[in-house]
Amino acid sequence: MRHIYIAFNKPYGVLTQFSGDRASLADYIPVKGVYPVGRLDRDSEGLLLLTNDGDFQHRLTDPKFHHPRTYWVQVERVPDQRALDRLENGVTIEGQRTRPAKIRLLKDAPALPARNPPVRFRKNVPTAWLELTLTEGRNRQVRRMTAAVGFPTLRLVRVAIGGLHLAGLAPGEWRELAGDELQVVGTSLF
Repeated sequence: MRHIYIAFNKPYGVLTQFSGDRASLADYIPVKGVYPVGRLDRDSEGLLLLTNDGDFQHRLTDPKFHHPRTYWVQVERVPDQRALDRLENGVTIEGQRTRPAKIRLLKDAPALPARNPPVRFRKNVPTAWLELTLTEGRNRQVRRMTAAVGFPTLRLVRVAIGGLHLAGLAPGEWRELAGDELQVVGTSLF
């Protein structure tokens, strides 16, 4: 069997499954027998990998391998240094402490396509963008982390898995990955 590896730019509102009564992967990816590597919730956007290679899927989703995933996160208000330090050092969510993360307050909003529907705008409440890199993937982790430090997530876009970046894929677009790109993801199966 030929292994297939796909990079997909998941739009907002799409479920990371191939069935259901809402927009799903089946509406975008006509390739049979591939499954998502990890997940992005319906309210999140960005880079999603799909494959039919179980070993690859395991290496990228098992927390013991510490594969980095990078997100651009729009939050309500502008976090102070104390909040950024807490995110970087780990916060407690659902009774467990998160692993340390890399965090950076972005000077400018990243160049992303407009989201449909747009993020709610409140005239008197500023927003900020963070770049957050995690090495674990708990359910709704980024949203829970930013909420735990008092800065709720408004928009969440995964922009990289390992060294593989979202660049070049518009929302809803996908492409097959080449062998050298899989090395960049951070797994050496070849």
